[in-house]
Amino acid sequence: MGSRVFGDRLELLSARSKKAGAVARITMKQQMAYKTDFIMRASFMLMILYVFVQLWSAAYDGDAGRVINGFTLKQIIWYLVFTEAITMGVPALCGLIENEVKNGDIAIRLIRPLSYIGYHYAAYLSEAVFRFYIHLAVGGAIAWLCVGPPTFGLGWAGLFSLTLGALTIAFLLNMIVALCALWVEETRGMEFVLHKLQFTVGGMLLPLDLMPEPLQRVCAWLPFQAMLYFPARTAVNFGAAPLLQQFVIQAAWIAVLAAAVMLMYRRGVSKLHVNGG
Repeated sequence: MGSRVFGDRLELLSARSKKAGAVARITMKQQMAYKTDFIMRASFMLMILYVFVQLWSAAYDGDAGRVINGFTLKQIIWYLVFTEAITMGVPALCGLIENEVKNGDIAIRLIRPLSYIGYHYAAYLSEAVFRFYIHLAVGGAIAWLCVGPPTFGLGWAGLFSLTLGALTIAFLLNMIVALCALWVEETRGMEFVLHKLQFTVGGMLLPLDLMPEPLQRVCAWLPFQAMLYFPARTAVNFGAAPLLQQFVIQAAWIAVLAAAVMLMYRRGVSKLHVNGG
């Protein structure tokens, strides 16, 4: 009896995995069709990184050997490449779900034989990973030309191993804001605030090590550092913090944020049913 139940659960899990894989493949094909979008994003990233290179070169007085709070000029520029690649890799989830609520498409999503959250996560992750590598290649090209090749050794392994957790945390944070559309419909203002928090206390614009000590202590209790600061800092300065500790912090935030997403989703869908859509 027990083996039969286990077999049924395994078969159900396999079916769900196939559905998620199909969603991911369809999303990937859709992304490949929008070449102009990638060219525009790449151009925007090149412009941003060029500005940052000029600013940080001035801050370091052009001295490649100078160290500020444990970071050389090369490490700072490559750090920005990694944070920008993750940030620009995150799809616009809030606008997508907001539009689904406004035009009623959410009703179709809810009756499909796939979890609503699971569907969006599969589509999101496929698009985010694809965008991440595209932006990493583009950003890496300009950083290589300006400050030299990345000689980070095990830092690359740290970056790629922490990026999946980082993108998952980004998905959950954006999903929390996006699900607010079930109550207020308009979520662009909240999305704007979320992005600005990622830019600042998430460590996108500069490493948290360069921030005042009181602000560093506040950032340590927020999920944003696990999204941007952990992967980028580990890449350029592997061993600055135990990799396992960062994995544990990411896992803890994923568990907390996932619980918040499921709670909001259940209450929001219940409200949607009561109000008739």
